Amino acid sequence: MKIKYLVIHCTATPEGRKVTKQDIERWHLKERGWSRVGYSDLIHLDGTIENLIPYNDDDVVDPWEISNGASGYNSISRHIVYVGGTEKNDINKAKDTRTTAQKQSLAEIVQYFVCQYPNIKVIGHNEISMKSCPSYDVKRWLLSLGISTKNVGV
Repeated sequence: MKIKYLVIHCTATPEGRKVTKQDIERWHLKERGWSRVGYSDLIHLDGTIENLIPYNDDDVVDPWEISNGASGYNSISRHIVYVGGTEKNDINKAKDTRTTAQKQSLAEIVQYFVCQYPNIKVIGHNEISMKSCPSYDVKRWLLSLGISTKNVGV
């Protein structure tokens, strides 16, 4: 199916805590029993982007490219996650914990997807689920980057 959405997530982990690809694989595959991890790419605290599920640059989400990021959206989306999203001492309290490097990398990946797929909609996970993830106002942030309103929101 054609890519329609770029969904932004957070790992819902305490501010400053490192998360690895292996952590995500353990959480999703072993602990939740999913067949695939929930994200295409992981943005580490230092801004490094790590691919979790390989994909090509065409406008189709092939079966081997699907990640389990949001029910009902997986076959039409790419899912990007940044490490963090909760208070350091209270993982039940959402907080925008993006580092400067993460914000830069996230901006670059969003701009890439918008250029590559001019009709894509960039959304926060919380716009399609009853979650606080990614712990910040994605629409406001996208507009501050100069992303066109046609690419913002569901």
